[in-house]
Amino acid sequence: MARTADNIRAYGREKYVVPARKRQLEKFSIRAGDVVRDLKLLGRVPAVCSALKSRAFLEQNRLRIVERTGPSSGQSTTVIYTYEFVDALDSSQANSDPWTELRGALKSVFAGFGGGEAYLRGERESFFPDKENS
Repeated sequence: MARTADNIRAYGREKYVVPARKRQLEKFSIRAGDVVRDLKLLGRVPAVCSALKSRAFLEQNRLRIVERTGPSSGQSTTVIYTYEFVDALDSSQANSDPWTELRGALKSVFAGFGGGEAYLRGERESFFPDKENS
């Protein structure tokens, strides 16, 4: 059961959350029936609904449910969850990529070697054999 829930949450993230963030949407919706159909989880509607409203899904993706439509049982392919992002992305976050975020991460480490250039120079000198020994 936990593996199914993990698969549902991962699918929800990749199919709905990530594209909504890329488009900088304030809100987006997921229909339980679409997830059931796409993942071929016939008869697993309660598992899908549970995973889409779970604390794990909400926290991992920094979401809040702002609306749930459908039957009062909350267990139907017609249930639609509408989410909004808890954290508003500013333009610097929206345009950043993982490589940019790493910039300067090892600055203090290389400082102990006299800077990045000095470190690389030392590595190159020890990598290539001396020309005198040829």
